[in-house]
Amino acid sequence: MRVVITGMGAVTPAGLDIDSTWDRVLSGVSCADYITQFDHTEHKCHFACEVKGFDPADFGMDFKTQKRNDRYTQFALAASEMAWKSSGLEEYKDNLDAYRCGVIFGSGIGGIITFETEHTKLIEKGPSKVSPFFIPMMIANMACGSISMRFKFKGTCYATVTACASSTHAIGEAFRSIKHGYSDIIITGGSEATISPVAAAGFSNMTALTHGETPDTCSLPFDNRRSGFTLGEGGAVLILESLEHALKRGAKIYGEVVGYGSTGDAYHMTAPDPEANGSAAAMRLAIEEAGITPDMIDYINAHGTGTGPNDKTETIAIKKVLGDSAYDVSISSTKGVTGHLLGAAGATEAIITAMAVEKNIVPPTANLREPDPELDLDYTPLDPKSREITYALSNSLGFGGSNATVVLKKYI
Repeated sequence: MRVVITGMGAVTPAGLDIDSTWDRVLSGVSCADYITQFDHTEHKCHFACEVKGFDPADFGMDFKTQKRNDRYTQFALAASEMAWKSSGLEEYKDNLDAYRCGVIFGSGIGGIITFETEHTKLIEKGPSKVSPFFIPMMIANMACGSISMRFKFKGTCYATVTACASSTHAIGEAFRSIKHGYSDIIITGGSEATISPVAAAGFSNMTALTHGETPDTCSLPFDNRRSGFTLGEGGAVLILESLEHALKRGAKIYGEVVGYGSTGDAYHMTAPDPEANGSAAAMRLAIEEAGITPDMIDYINAHGTGTGPNDKTETIAIKKVLGDSAYDVSISSTKGVTGHLLGAAGATEAIITAMAVEKNIVPPTANLREPDPELDLDYTPLDPKSREITYALSNSLGFGGSNATVVLKKYI
């Protein structure tokens, strides 16, 4: 069964909707700036890509909903509202079979801001002051559950938690659920809100965060100056639907999901396999499921975190899978603009990839001014370019060796 995208929504550092996010990504101007969500004075890293101007009330969340949901869940609900409106499902909702409509949604960490807040209460004021909503606000499946409750979807409902690959795994599993006939519609994607003192300190002390001293030297995918990723936050949602179901209700179709690959490195807690066998296998599996050959890939939205090992091994993986065609494909890492949204990165980048396919525009890799001589592919530095795109890959590679790739196709 063919699977198509019929709705999209996003709240990102680049914008509070799809169009503004897309425009900022094309501009190649990084969203990195000084952290405002906590006092970063004593931290090693002073920059992040924050979502600015976000008000949950603008997305229909009343005071009670806001108080009972962590920021990561608020992002998920906001992006879901946008995707729902773009899908046209509101007019069709009474005709849906609720048990064939589900939610598969990713978050790498869940409500860490809530965890910090409530732990501080415990230490300073005692256990009686810990919120009764602490556990549901913190757990990593609450965004998924909240989305299902909002739209009354009673089918499959679960969270994927695979670090930075979480939302690409969510999209892939949603694709499979529809492809194999278990579901008609799945709301999928991911959200994350980890710009907090303990998260920043933890990532920094493990040397994962950037050492950049100015905003424009923070997020440097594939650049010789790269020193780590920049924390981002946000939420991104895609509504996937069987083609038959979408056509029956006259839905607008934004693109098609045609392949999914998922593998594990079985190598290291945080470092990628330097031979890139796992990530290459995920790409190869996705391409095989799509029923195409590697030379048919026109664009790759790379994981491209701006860490030394990731960018190098991802390049190796692309060469292993595409062979000589690796030098013909257009590649970019849009994390140069958005920063790394962790569990929301894959969904954000899948949406950007879908936009690239629809509009035949390759988004740029921001800040790529000093190419690493070891990385010799076309990473689309600084400026977007026009190119006919029929098939595109979106890669996500997570801590623990989790690799996920989806193939998107222009809907014809």
